[in-house]
Amino acid sequence: MIESLKHRPVAKRPDAVRLEGRVLFLMDDAELVRRQLAGENLSLPVATALRDNISTDEITPAYICYYYDERLGEFPYLGLKAGGEFPVSRGSVKAGGFVCSVAGKRRGKGSSREQSPYAEMCAGIQLVIAESIERIYGENCQNLGILTSTDFSLIDQVRRGEEIPLAVFTEGEGGITRGIIEYGGLFQYNVARLQGQVAVPAVATRRRPMTLAEKIIARHWVRDLSRNEVGIPYVRPGDEGFVRTDIRFSHEYVTPMAAIFWEQYVGQDQRIVDPESVFLFRDHLTFLELAMTDERKAQGLLDVAMELKQKQEEFAARQGVRLYDELPRRGPGRMGLPAGSEAICHSKILEAHALPGHLIIGSDSHTPHAGAIGSVAFGVGTTAIFNSWLTRDVRLKVPPSVLVRINGQKPPGITAKDFMLQVLRHPYVKDGHAIGKLVEYAGEAVEALSVDERATMTNMAAEVGAFTGIVRPDQQVVEYLERERGLKPDHVRPLFEGLYSDDGAEWETVIEFDAATLEPMVALPGDPGNGVFISELGDPVKVDIAYAGSCTAGKKSDMDMYAAVFRDALEQGKRVRPDVKCYVQCGSQEVKRYCEEMGYLEIFQAVGAVFIEPSCGACINAGPGVSYDRDTVTISAINRNFPGRSGPGQLYLASPYTTAASAIAGYITAWEPGLVRAR
Repeated sequence: MIESLKHRPVAKRPDAVRLEGRVLFLMDDAELVRRQLAGENLSLPVATALRDNISTDEITPAYICYYYDERLGEFPYLGLKAGGEFPVSRGSVKAGGFVCSVAGKRRGKGSSREQSPYAEMCAGIQLVIAESIERIYGENCQNLGILTSTDFSLIDQVRRGEEIPLAVFTEGEGGITRGIIEYGGLFQYNVARLQGQVAVPAVATRRRPMTLAEKIIARHWVRDLSRNEVGIPYVRPGDEGFVRTDIRFSHEYVTPMAAIFWEQYVGQDQRIVDPESVFLFRDHLTFLELAMTDERKAQGLLDVAMELKQKQEEFAARQGVRLYDELPRRGPGRMGLPAGSEAICHSKILEAHALPGHLIIGSDSHTPHAGAIGSVAFGVGTTAIFNSWLTRDVRLKVPPSVLVRINGQKPPGITAKDFMLQVLRHPYVKDGHAIGKLVEYAGEAVEALSVDERATMTNMAAEVGAFTGIVRPDQQVVEYLERERGLKPDHVRPLFEGLYSDDGAEWETVIEFDAATLEPMVALPGDPGNGVFISELGDPVKVDIAYAGSCTAGKKSDMDMYAAVFRDALEQGKRVRPDVKCYVQCGSQEVKRYCEEMGYLEIFQAVGAVFIEPSCGACINAGPGVSYDRDTVTISAINRNFPGRSGPGQLYLASPYTTAASAIAGYITAWEPGLVRAR
């Protein structure tokens, strides 16, 4: 145990809390939101429905996350879209004296950024109420000390300034979550745990058939932190405890805030636990200056964003942690032009570090990417990352499991992205029932996919709202690890022992569909769950931007797809339409080298597509390919299209094939070899 924490005083919250302040209803009526910010108090039932599906992109748009301290309190809800407008201005929530914020279903979906609840907290919000709350966002609130509830009767109690028993917020929670709420946050709870003030309840689940993910979780269960005892025979949904991590990673949006917490609460000179299993990434903001508007640069936001890079570099150097950094800049002067990054974080974790049976946490909602080879990988917030540096474990309540079985043989031109757009529009998923669940993808159509294509599906577990996504490891994984990393099959196959779901394993639900019935799909603007067949679109949808890349669609197999479409177009004497801007961006330098070896860079150039070095970019409104006005239409192979995600325009999601074909046609269209298919 770190010396500075041995005698640090920690105390529980009082048995009842009194929240004195106003209630802010987040709804789909801009005028009603403005009236509240101006001082008017509303009561239930409100005249307009509460906003559903408020993503963390709306709570704190990407550019707000350049801040990583109490300045965030000026900015909550700046991206909130209400009736097509953005009614919240800088400082208005903090100035309004609000202590409670109310919304509808699936509050906090999307990115795992802890800046969102931290911004709310710094603005005075102490209680979040919603019909349903996304797992990562909800955990981030609890870790920071924000109270959460789905009980709308609390609103009147807040208005009257009444004391609310703390038990209202802990009722039904497991022992750990209850302790975190009682101690006012995860760090305080962990200090009490290290000091022996808190005993984590033991798990006594009896023999039962388990799913693949449950087995991996059981193997990593921390029985006793002080004795380094790990692993139990069985777990079941609802069991709560801590699990030992094999890999912990974070990127420049998160590392600086976690580093600040470390320095404030633990000490700048204290070393993190097991730094060899920690990886840091400079990937999200590499191309920011090319996408940032002159107005935001004039506001000093580029300088603020560069603080993130510097803080992460300093922390990595001090801690001796591997940093996958940006590449040296091109051109004269120290600044020069951005030259990309070594890799997108979860792309590199799969390429170089994850193994079947691993348990991995990352500061990104798309951490489940590594589930493609049979790892349990899930996103966590800043506070969880910070605490994992102290304990090497992370809290976990075993979620129920969901099986997505895709049968049959997919038609040519159908991809894993089409599978996912079909899954996302399934009522069970679209209505939020998959939130926080362990999702396993299976069936002969999934087994036929490459590891890269499986990673598209596990990556987009984030859009499902799932805890993680996973595919059973098989011969495809053996060949992948041998080809990509040079691992010997005899070393890999023993890792598979027991890595399958038992007969009789408990599934909350099973979603099945026949791959043979699928057509190429797009998700209409606003949400990845808005999937339709391209044949159902009606009038042609003209596109202005085609963005082919990101972690979801920047892998080697994705590059194969773009190249196939573009090669086909060149053979027909076609190029990217002059009125379409087309960008291709890969997920790592390894993928770029593959493109060089295959001759794809020449194909991209010849067809009129702009190749961009590896990095996050347009997918987080921070690189070439973003829209700059509401009328711009983008077809994109990325994973999500929440409002403002890639600029203010209309963003359609599609497969790599469709994205490339639409760049050639100038409107959204599917592709078949030899032609751009008419709808």
